[in-house]
Amino acid sequence: MKKILIINAGQNFGHSGGRFNNTVTEKTLAFFGDQDNIEVKQTVISQGYNPVEEVKKFVWADVIIYHTPIWWFQLPHGFKKYIDEVFTAGHQKGIYRSDGRCSDNPKINYGTGGMLHGRCYMLTTSWNAPETAFTLPGEFFNQHSVDEGPLFGFHRMNAFAGMEPMKSFHFHDIEKNANVIRDMENYHNHLQAVFEGQLKETVV
Repeated sequence: MKKILIINAGQNFGHSGGRFNNTVTEKTLAFFGDQDNIEVKQTVISQGYNPVEEVKKFVWADVIIYHTPIWWFQLPHGFKKYIDEVFTAGHQKGIYRSDGRCSDNPKINYGTGGMLHGRCYMLTTSWNAPETAFTLPGEFFNQHSVDEGPLFGFHRMNAFAGMEPMKSFHFHDIEKNANVIRDMENYHNHLQAVFEGQLKETVV
């Protein structure tokens, strides 16, 4: 049985009500609800959480799926707080053992002390920025992708814990040119492509 943990990091703050990330989360839940031999747990950060229990969820899961908006090119403050609290609570309790170095040669092996090896994670983000802001020469992000640019540190955080990335999915231009029906169809296709092989292995 494949075990999936879904983390909804949408927040009600300023002009954001978290509705889009709720929609993405519902789409994810529906996708896995249609599959056999799948067990799903979820955390809605805005509804509160217990860091110790969240650590147990990370240890339990085979796959962690993060859904987050991006505010000012970074994670929302509530999601950052969640990571700080949960990953700290997971020190030597399932998320990471140490930073991986030893006192004999502290210059090498940083980031090799994770305890979540064998798990994978998938990231979805939602942006006001259009996709072309990342891809066109001369545009704002200087042709750096979401994953290699603004979210590089987020991916290294997961690597620090020992997890391997699955292909991300990024929703763009959702404030000025939102098309939720199209976006959810594209996201569904992404889930099928990413999980098709794994789900077949689970059934077998």
